[in-house]
Amino acid sequence: MTSTPDSDGANKKLFWACFVALIATSFVFGLRANIIGDWQSEFHLTEADKGRILGVGLWPFAISIIVFSLIIDSIGYKTTAFIAMGCHIASLVLTLLAKTPTALYWSVFLIAIANGMVEAFINPVVATAFKNEKSKWLNILHAGWPAGLALGALTSIALGNANWHLKYAMCFIPVAIYAFLILPCKFPVNERVAAKVPYREMLGQVGGIGFFILTWMLVLGVSQIAASLNPDLVLPFLAAPLIAAIVAVLAGFYTRSFGHWMFLIVLLTMGPLATTELGTDSWMPDLLGADFTPSQAGWIFIYVSTIMTILRFSAGPIVHRFSPIGLMVGSAIIAIIGLLFLSQASAFWILIAATVYALGKTFLWSTTLGLVAEQFPKGGPLTLNGVSALGVLGMGILGAPIMGGLQDKGISQDLQANHAALFEKVAGPPKEVAFLGSIRSLDEDKVRTLTEEESKIITATKYPHKKAAFKQVAVLPCFMLACYLVIFFYFKSQGGYRAQELADH
Repeated sequence: MTSTPDSDGANKKLFWACFVALIATSFVFGLRANIIGDWQSEFHLTEADKGRILGVGLWPFAISIIVFSLIIDSIGYKTTAFIAMGCHIASLVLTLLAKTPTALYWSVFLIAIANGMVEAFINPVVATAFKNEKSKWLNILHAGWPAGLALGALTSIALGNANWHLKYAMCFIPVAIYAFLILPCKFPVNERVAAKVPYREMLGQVGGIGFFILTWMLVLGVSQIAASLNPDLVLPFLAAPLIAAIVAVLAGFYTRSFGHWMFLIVLLTMGPLATTELGTDSWMPDLLGADFTPSQAGWIFIYVSTIMTILRFSAGPIVHRFSPIGLMVGSAIIAIIGLLFLSQASAFWILIAATVYALGKTFLWSTTLGLVAEQFPKGGPLTLNGVSALGVLGMGILGAPIMGGLQDKGISQDLQANHAALFEKVAGPPKEVAFLGSIRSLDEDKVRTLTEEESKIITATKYPHKKAAFKQVAVLPCFMLACYLVIFFYFKSQGGYRAQELADH
């Protein structure tokens, strides 16, 4: 297909509409990370509860992004954008009206669904509109994510001590802007459809094994929803793998494919990747509370997000110099160093550590999307969005709650060992956390009744364990690095990295 000035102009307008839509999704995320403390006070949340709220703000995204990736070529990209707008507005209204932790949970759930719809259309649209430079433009597109994070955090800081309701109401602004920009746009036909690649072949890129992994995580997510309604509705341990196995057999039989080996390796890295980036972003203002005031911690969050925005906008020459997989290898190494540095740094050194961490995580997600778009164009929106889906599922169902649970566990064990009487005074009832068992978290209502001296003991006990979360997360990019090196040496053995192309028919 030959590019013309008119088509280039239309593609750029569509790109900026998609860019602002992504800003709208992360604006909520950035603002929420800075008001989670207000929610903890008003809704009486433990650290693990906060992890579940932050998690449900992400992983349901996977439900909508997978569902719409399967049907979006049939119902249309613009229709999907309209549905996303409606869900965004509804979720913001419900959050502002929430009176209980359950109502808050479900309103946050709905905004994650809306965010999934946005990503379901923006990724394949940009990959199709700029199919000769996918990695470059997907990196630039995903500069919208840290830009939205920074704007959301900046809005929270600018409003100071204002009620969280006022701060959250600001989320309507980016939603209104992206709706205005989307309305006049015309969307291109996806390159898979234009090349007449059969639907069965698209599913075959994921294959039986890929559908097994995705289904298992989706079932765990649905189980978590059921448990939030009624603890007795939790599925038996073997139910998720059994359901996933049935779907995998059916998918494998229909597609006659186990899935592309490289795509399956990328799938395995996405949960750790999302926890490394998004999970740490969710907790950063809270985790830095030992060394900074909430406002100062918020500024560090903005600083890191600004670095990411600038670097992703400059991704073209960097991707060209290192190749997508080379950039992913280097980024994983720097992310490991940054997280370990953050776990030990204090005062001024935290700024240096945060800079290293930002350099490491900047290109991981967006370049992974570029790699998938360039290597699996036959997979259409399914492969491109499937990796994002698994990332947020892994982070939301396991990553964020486990991060919170590890903090609760460390704090509780420390208090029990050194201040047993004080622990019994403030401990809440046991709660189950995935892979960590039963944990007695601190009851924030009881903490607020303590004397000044007792409160100082609680604070002094809390923050070393909060900062230790950075070190615990560092094991995840180590796993990612091992996977990336397999792909890197494969391309090296083939004479270098090459993007796959589809011909229009």
